[in-house]
Amino acid sequence: MNYISTRNASTTFESVSAACAIKCGLSSNGGLYMPSRIPALKDGEIEKIAEMSYPERAAYVLSKYLTDYTYDELLEDAKAAYSEERFPGGAAPIKKVKDGIFSLELWHGPTCAFKDMALQIMPRLLSRALKKTAEHNTALILVATSGDTGKAALEGYRDVDGIKIIVFYPKNGVSRVQELQMVTQEGANVEVCPINGNFDDAQTGVKRMFVDKKFAKTILENGCVLSSANSINFGRLAPQIVYYISAYCDLVKSGEIKCGDEIDVCVPTGNFGNILAAYMAKLMGMPFRRFVCASNQNNILTDFIRTGVYDKSREFMLSISPSMDILISSNLERLLYLLAGDESTRLWMRALRESGKYEIDAETLAKLQAEFSGYFCSEEDTKATIKRVFEDDKYLMDTHTAVGFNCAEQYLKESNEKKVPIILASTASPYKFASDVYASLVGEKPDDLGALELLSSYTGTDIPAPLANIGERKVRFTGVCEACEMPERVDAFSKK
Repeated sequence: MNYISTRNASTTFESVSAACAIKCGLSSNGGLYMPSRIPALKDGEIEKIAEMSYPERAAYVLSKYLTDYTYDELLEDAKAAYSEERFPGGAAPIKKVKDGIFSLELWHGPTCAFKDMALQIMPRLLSRALKKTAEHNTALILVATSGDTGKAALEGYRDVDGIKIIVFYPKNGVSRVQELQMVTQEGANVEVCPINGNFDDAQTGVKRMFVDKKFAKTILENGCVLSSANSINFGRLAPQIVYYISAYCDLVKSGEIKCGDEIDVCVPTGNFGNILAAYMAKLMGMPFRRFVCASNQNNILTDFIRTGVYDKSREFMLSISPSMDILISSNLERLLYLLAGDESTRLWMRALRESGKYEIDAETLAKLQAEFSGYFCSEEDTKATIKRVFEDDKYLMDTHTAVGFNCAEQYLKESNEKKVPIILASTASPYKFASDVYASLVGEKPDDLGALELLSSYTGTDIPAPLANIGERKVRFTGVCEACEMPERVDAFSKK
C-alpha cells in the first residue's frame, strides 16, 4: 500500500510508503497523502472484528492501511495507546441517548477529547516510521489547534525520544480550560505559542512552513525534519477510521442491530477529518448509509454540501463550540480527491488559495449529496439542546456534541428515508466547556474554573481526573506572537 498526493500531476507525482507519509505529514506539492486504494473488508470480517478488544480492532484495521508495519507492531502500539490506564473503562464506548440515537463517546482518554483516540497511538507510529525510513534527525512536530488537538498532541508526544513538538493556537479562540491544559503541559521537548489571529491563521501558517523548501532546509541544518500531528497527517486519520468500525461492532454485540443492518452517522465537524474517517469506513464496506455533517454558526460546510460552492470569504464568528470555529476545512480536500480525482482537486485547491473560493462541478456535487447531508445549529439552539437533553434524557453533553445532536434531530425530522439508528460522535467531555454547559442548564455563566465544581454539583457527575485542579497547575508558556512570526518561533525552538 503506497500513498499518493491529492494534488498529484504528471510533473509532481509522488508515491511513498505509509511510514514516509506519516513521517512527512504533508506532500512536497502541498497535497495530503491518501492510500493508493481503499482496502476492503471481506465477508465475515465485521463479525470477526466484533469479537475483538478495542486494541485488537485497531491493529486489525490499521494493518490494512499501514502495510509496512507488522501486525505485531501495531498490536503492541494499540495495547499501549488504549490501555486501561489511559482510557479507564475502555476506549470509545457507545451510550444510548434515546431511541434511535447512540452517542459514541470519544473523550474518555487523558485529555478528555476525541483527539486522544488518534494522538495516543500516532506518536508510536511516528517513532516506528523514523526507524523504518532510517531518519536520524529529530522530528519536529508542527501543530495548529482550535483547542483539543494541541493538548492531545502535547500529551501524546511529550518526552518521546527523537521528537520535538510546538503547538500554535488562537489566543482568544479556545476555552480557558483548553488553554490551561496546553500552557501547563509538562515535558522537556514541548513548546506552546498562542497567536494573535484565529485557527485558520494558525493552520495556514503551519501549511506554509511545510511547503517552504528554504525553511525546511534551515530546519534541517538545525538537525530537525518537519512533521505534523494535525489531521493533514494520515497517521492521525487512520486511527479515527477504527472507532467507527468499532462502534458498529458494539451495536451488533449489544443486539441493537444485526450485522449488515444500515446505520447513519452524524459528526460535529470543522476540519472535516472526523467525518471523513467515517466515510472511509463505508468505502471499506461498512453498512453506513448516510453522513450528517453538523456545523455551528460558522456553517461553511453546510453551505458547501447544499450548493457545491466553498467560499471562505465570510464573517468568522467565535462560538461556544470553539473547536468548530473553522473556515478552511483541510480534510475536505481528501473527500474531493475521492469523489473527483487529483487533477480537479489540485485546481480547486489552487482557486481556494488564490481567490478564497471554488465551485465543484455538477457531477461531483451529485456524488457529494448522495452521501452527505449538511445542517447547522445556532448558539441559542446549542444551549437549548444541552438543557433539553439533560432534562429529558438524563444525558449530559458538551457544546460540540450538542451541535451534532441538534443537527441529527433536524435530519431525522426532514429525511424521507426509512429511519435507521444513528451514531453521534461525541467529541469532548462536558467539563472541557463547563462554563457554557453550566450556563445552558442554569442560565448563569460562571468563570471557567469555578464552573467545574458547579457543573459537578448540579448534575451529580464527576469531574474527569485529567481536569481536576487544573487551575492549580504551574503555567510554563506565556507570551503571544503574530501569525507572521510563527517561522521564527519554530526556528528558535528547533535549535534548543
